[in-house]
Amino acid sequence: MSDAAGNPAVEAVWRIESARIVGALARYTGDFALAEDVAQEALAEALVAWPRDGAPANPVGWLLATARRRAIDSFRRRSARDERYAALAGQLGEGEAATGAAPRERIDDELPWDPDRVDDDILALMFVACHPVLSPESRVALTLRTVGGLGTEEIARAFLVPVPTIQARITRAKKTIGAAGVAFALPPPEERRERLGGVLSVLYVIFTEGSTATAGDRLLRTDLAYEAIRLARMLAALLPDEPEVHGLLALCELTAARFPARTGPDGAAVLLEDQDRRRWDRSAIRRGTAALRRAQRVGRGLGPYGLQAAIAACHADAPSVPETDWERIVLLYEALGRVAPSPVVELNRAVAVAMAHGPLPALSIVDELVASDRLAGSHLLPSVRGELLTRLGRTNEARRELTQAAELCRNEREREVLLRKAAALTNG
Repeated sequence: MSDAAGNPAVEAVWRIESARIVGALARYTGDFALAEDVAQEALAEALVAWPRDGAPANPVGWLLATARRRAIDSFRRRSARDERYAALAGQLGEGEAATGAAPRERIDDELPWDPDRVDDDILALMFVACHPVLSPESRVALTLRTVGGLGTEEIARAFLVPVPTIQARITRAKKTIGAAGVAFALPPPEERRERLGGVLSVLYVIFTEGSTATAGDRLLRTDLAYEAIRLARMLAALLPDEPEVHGLLALCELTAARFPARTGPDGAAVLLEDQDRRRWDRSAIRRGTAALRRAQRVGRGLGPYGLQAAIAACHADAPSVPETDWERIVLLYEALGRVAPSPVVELNRAVAVAMAHGPLPALSIVDELVASDRLAGSHLLPSVRGELLTRLGRTNEARRELTQAAELCRNEREREVLLRKAAALTNG
């Protein structure tokens, strides 16, 4: 599961409490990179000590105290190094001022653990990990590492990249934060809403990769998707008056509700029209619906995540594909296209239009996207176009589109579906 894998007690504590631990250490040390490093060192020590001595009565306190000692050791080494530099400079007649040596740091005896500040620490940790100075890839890796408590191997496995690549991203991210002088603190209120969008986008990327993997031999990466939901729940508890936080949580819950029916026993993808809706997670649907209502109640109209959640709610409420309220879905996609325009939104609108009004008007939307070349290289566009052409009886064209989509698709399970559809078409 994480770097604590192999010891269930350590793993459980770390997965649940890592954000609180790193957040408290970052506030204590004033150094985000150092806080994450000493937290990992404490975790490594726990992996040795707890199996030998037994789990402590206060596991979080044990990890915090151990990490604090490591931080103090780091301060002392830094202080001693600075003193040696100052002494050397003095021997050379340059003086401490000329070297720019820092004064000896004061080291407190106790970690200032304030339970009332835990929420602020976690929220600040999210904002730091998703800081705009970082690349999108680094934000995702650092969020999963520091806020989610995932190990580098887990993150690498989820995104199908080598472990050294994830390690390099995390190391580079921490250096960038240090070089940019990013303070471990909540951004001021006037900046918080703007920066919140970056936090939400990171959680959305994590969830979407878990709900439909971009590559590999699995359609779903449920561990990654459920981690995003856990973080979204945490964020919703910390920011109860932010509508888009609840909108994102609703979208994730409602989408995840369909996970049990989206794959067969062999892992093959099951299309929406073929899914056994009795297997949908009704408790997740209730949670998602409640979060959507909260987004509507605290906001002035739904934002992009809330609108997508409303679309997911239409599917969750419908007893079957033909009985789905496709007219409402078309209207919701039109609204989404106004507040967050993108070619993917237009493509999804075309699918809804095809269900509500037939394939011909939908094909004109898709052909406009083809002409604009805005989804070049994506398997989604030829996949949808192939479906529409199939419904119009233009089977030769449809087969070419579906074959092209399969060639572009990097997920083996999705590719299987596309090839099966192409093979089922007879010459027309």
